Amino acid sequence: MPELPDVVVVVERLAGLLSGGRVVGVRLASPFVLRTVTPSLAEVAGRRIVGTRRIGKRVVLALEGDVFLVVHLMISGRLQWREPDAKIPGRIGLLAIDVAFDDDPARNGTLTLTEASPKKRASLHVVAGEAALAAHDPGGTDVFALDDDAFARLLRSERHTLKRSLTDPRTFSGIGNDYSDEILHEARLSPVAMSTSLSDEECQRLLAATKAVLTRFTDLLRENTSTPLGPEKMTAFRPEMAVHGKAGQPCPRCGDPVQKIAYADNETNYCATCQTGGRLLADRALSRLLKDDFPRTLDELEALKRSHRA
Repeated sequence: MPELPDVVVVVERLAGLLSGGRVVGVRLASPFVLRTVTPSLAEVAGRRIVGTRRIGKRVVLALEGDVFLVVHLMISGRLQWREPDAKIPGRIGLLAIDVAFDDDPARNGTLTLTEASPKKRASLHVVAGEAALAAHDPGGTDVFALDDDAFARLLRSERHTLKRSLTDPRTFSGIGNDYSDEILHEARLSPVAMSTSLSDEECQRLLAATKAVLTRFTDLLRENTSTPLGPEKMTAFRPEMAVHGKAGQPCPRCGDPVQKIAYADNETNYCATCQTGGRLLADRALSRLLKDDFPRTLDELEALKRSHRA
């Protein structure tokens, strides 16, 4: 799922592409992508685009008359800027927003929303008024608006693992599975450490790491993306990442192999040496399979691998 760095870059690019444009109309290829009925799409046509913004992981187009288009890309939704009246891509296409620039027709184009996943979770909401827009805000706080004390209070307000606290959209805005791995590695903290158990120094270290990682990857996307709306593939695995998606590869800090815990559709990647004092975190599936034989340290893991190879 696109997270804060990806969405920030998309919103910035949309601002440059759409500023001063007028929505000619919205075409739907899949009726299920539209999750609201009031205001109707007919009421959107003709309205000028007056701004873009981010709400958590959602992209918002602000239209004149206090009307908003709220797009949630979910896991595999992608926005693309195409030629005027472009055909909606077959199979993966969900909708198209045709945009005209009355004073500069050369800028006319079509914003399309596609989704590669067969589950089709991406969505469009059309809402009227700031109050209705606020209902789409999960309530998480932007970490860049927090100082050390405020961050520590928010982090300790509920007892959760650090991984869950960072990725809870009601607590922090825009952080998901991918960048939370990078943040915790940078901070040298275990993903399963409890939020209420951190010292003041560890909280400060976590906030600094959070801001550093999100800033670094936002800048990286700005600099290395040539397509109009950010990377063509908002992949969860980037070569610049230290641990996320790097299971089995050497940690760039200590050289020991990165570990992985898999669950549902997500995974947690971490370095046992840098983050958990050398202790391996239990993978539920492997723990049930191996029971008492589950390795507790990297040395035990290597010994288990050698015995299996033998």
